[in-house]
Amino acid sequence: MMEALGFLKLEVNGPMVTVALSVALLALLKWYYLGRRMFIVISEPDMIKQVLVENFSNFTNRMASGLEFKSVADSVLFLRDKRWEEVRGALMSAFSPEKLNEMTPLISQACDLLLAHLKRYAESGDAFDIQRCYCNYTTDVVASVAFGTPVDSQQAPEDPFVKHCKRFFEFCIPRPILVLLLSFPSIMVPLARILPNKNRDELNGFFNKLIRNVIALRDQQAAEERRRDFLQMVLDARHSASPVGVQDFDMVGDVFSSTRCKPNPSRQHQAGPMARPLTVDEIVGQAFIFLIAGYEIVTNTLSFATYLLATNPDCQEKLLREVDLFKEKHMVPEFCSLEEGLPYLDMVIAETLRMYPPAFRFTREAAQDCEVLGQRIPAGAVLEMAVGALHHDPEHWPSPETFDPERFTAEAQQQHRPFTYLPFGAGPRSCLGVRLGLLEVKLTLLHVLHKFQFQACPETQVPLQLESKSALGPKNGVYIKIVSR
Repeated sequence: MMEALGFLKLEVNGPMVTVALSVALLALLKWYYLGRRMFIVISEPDMIKQVLVENFSNFTNRMASGLEFKSVADSVLFLRDKRWEEVRGALMSAFSPEKLNEMTPLISQACDLLLAHLKRYAESGDAFDIQRCYCNYTTDVVASVAFGTPVDSQQAPEDPFVKHCKRFFEFCIPRPILVLLLSFPSIMVPLARILPNKNRDELNGFFNKLIRNVIALRDQQAAEERRRDFLQMVLDARHSASPVGVQDFDMVGDVFSSTRCKPNPSRQHQAGPMARPLTVDEIVGQAFIFLIAGYEIVTNTLSFATYLLATNPDCQEKLLREVDLFKEKHMVPEFCSLEEGLPYLDMVIAETLRMYPPAFRFTREAAQDCEVLGQRIPAGAVLEMAVGALHHDPEHWPSPETFDPERFTAEAQQQHRPFTYLPFGAGPRSCLGVRLGLLEVKLTLLHVLHKFQFQACPETQVPLQLESKSALGPKNGVYIKIVSR
């Protein structure tokens, strides 16, 4: 699936120490070419800050191959320049605390199905792959929250939405063909676009039709009858002028202080009106990005966190105490209470994302020739931020292969070197859905750990073998046992 999104797949296989070494070696290359296109690998924090924040106007766009699914190409992930700015500004309101609070019950409803499924494993006492359970659960969340279509993939694996989600993530371009496409895009990309691709067309058609049908239904309903999900938040924003400028786009800086920068008045500007409302294709595109992030990234983060807690029982015990105290005060959690009331869970998730960042690297394109900290960057060059190398560099993170949530106490975070922790990027083009993704992970672990405890067992693979698809994930699943509490 990584190839389908327009990235060259990094071959990551093996335990984390091997993966971290391979990424560190990549960072040492500094630059390489695919065809005539130059790629520059960056792992120096001050240079990353210059690219993502200080010189953002010259590095606004992500790399795209031109072969993305039509709906993915219309998403805020791949929109470019002014249209990206307009759409991102309009979508900011969909991720406000008030809107996230409205979506919290929908996530909890899907979590109830997960808990019922996990209860059967607790009663049997058998080892099982919890990653598979999380896959089904995140499919339910995506269907309900992003596509306005509740499903129960635990009990209905043949549901058309479930089957098409699975096909979407299995879709890939063979690596040799991908290298040709990226090396000779002026020749290969137009050729690839005109060649028939039944699988791609069927997937596009299914999800487009589904979204368009829901939009038509919602437009006929009174405002108070409309389901308060992510799709509706996007529909509400489709005619909105952007209420914020680019300087206020950084959602990640509001969550992780290590990438927050003081505003530069010389770079600020007033947000202007949208040239046109969000198109139906762009609305479909935002649902697709929710599918990509909400399915694989959330699944893998939950799986890694479960593995780390099962193999570090002292940390799990501390977290269980916090969960129990929180549940005594908040039987029905809301977004605001989740944001502030679970500090150790925040630390566990942050350390999980340090050890297993969803993207081991991400890209920006140079619009014009420039210099960054003395290094010449030609126009059209692709800059790769080597997140994996940063997160496992012992200079920034002592004993980087050790799971230690205490790295993320409030006091410890003040000592972090800025731009050495980038699980969701940084700057105006950082992950727009960071708060929604963290909400889903936190709410899930809260509900699960209130009912169950994770246990490592002989079937648990230590260390985990990893692989990269659209995000870094366990290669062979995460086998554990769970015990009812």
